[in-house]
Amino acid sequence: MSSPEIASLSWGQMKVKGCSTTYKDCKVWPGGSRAWDWRETGTNHSPGVQPADLEEVVKKGVRTLVIGRGMSEALQVPPSTVDYVKKNGIDVLVLQTEKAVEEYNALAAQGVKVGGVFHSTC
Repeated sequence: MSSPEIASLSWGQMKVKGCSTTYKDCKVWPGGSRAWDWRETGTNHSPGVQPADLEEVVKKGVRTLVIGRGMSEALQVPPSTVDYVKKNGIDVLVLQTEKAVEEYNALAAQGVKVGGVFHSTC
């Protein structure tokens, strides 16, 4: 199963190829995507992305995980979260969201089992 291409990104809006939903923040993995609702894990810009935010994507068997920190990189990613991903044997990239989407799409196009969590505003 391949990772779906992110078809478009603009402030507060993301579209995933093959999905009719427009997301504000989203999680993607080989064969699927869904909204990333920060309320599920109590996520805020600080301290930022927690292992609980990534667990679902990590369990999908991804080899690389891309984290988009927002357009202005306001979303923090603590070292403990990066360590969690690496301890699962997964490469992790933490980037500004536009760069994260570019990198994610490039990896997906190469057939890499890539997953991502993306914040599309600040």
